[in-house]
Amino acid sequence: MAGPTTAERGERQKVESGPPRRPRIGRLPRPRTFIILLLAAVLLAAASVWLLYGSKWLRVERVSASGMRLLTDQQVREAAEVPIGSPLISIDTDAIEERLLRKLPRIDSVDVIRSWPHGIGLKVTERTPVLIEEKGGKFVEVDAKGVRFATVSDAPKSVPVLELTASQSAGLRRFGTDRLVREAVTVAGDIPAAVAGDTEVVKVGSYDSISLELKGGRTVEWGSGEKGAAKARTLTALMKAAPEARHFDVSVPTAPASSAS
Repeated sequence: MAGPTTAERGERQKVESGPPRRPRIGRLPRPRTFIILLLAAVLLAAASVWLLYGSKWLRVERVSASGMRLLTDQQVREAAEVPIGSPLISIDTDAIEERLLRKLPRIDSVDVIRSWPHGIGLKVTERTPVLIEEKGGKFVEVDAKGVRFATVSDAPKSVPVLELTASQSAGLRRFGTDRLVREAVTVAGDIPAAVAGDTEVVKVGSYDSISLELKGGRTVEWGSGEKGAAKARTLTALMKAAPEARHFDVSVPTAPASSAS
């Protein structure tokens, strides 16, 4: 007896295999599973908020300060006014920084750092005087930015005195005292190291008439604060070439001069 034909076998395979299957698409979670996941997320968020704000474990218990040279630890911590016992996460570090800079002008910059789990760290950088002004028997310290930041009873060692003799000059009316002080600070920063230790006075007659008084009665006519590096190199070379000279002029660094009187 003859078997099924090729056509009959094809029809039988179609019937047995059924309609073509569609590719599976990722199933959506069942409603109950979705609700459980949602509740878990809400509980986790609530626990995190409670841990950061409501628990006793992450609250401020200590404040430390570092980097001071003249300021004391107590001065810095009192000025910072960090609220002990508050949640560490809620501490306004910008407000602490603002208070420190306002209350303690000697501070040039400060980093306020959360030290988990219980601390606040205050990393202080103090201003360094590059000039001092004599006023009423005391000394006003001036930093490298021209900021008058502190008044002290004793003059810091090796810091030149700033003398403003331009009180009624046209230069003072044009530039103002603060600008002239900044020029003096610029000059002080450019004085070569070999001369800086002997510099006792930086005298400002006008914007472009700044001079130095050195130990032993020597003087340097510096001019303005411009071309400071070139003037420093010229002064160093001039002093080596004329060691007996008492007066030096580097106001025009390409045409320096020196004299014995």
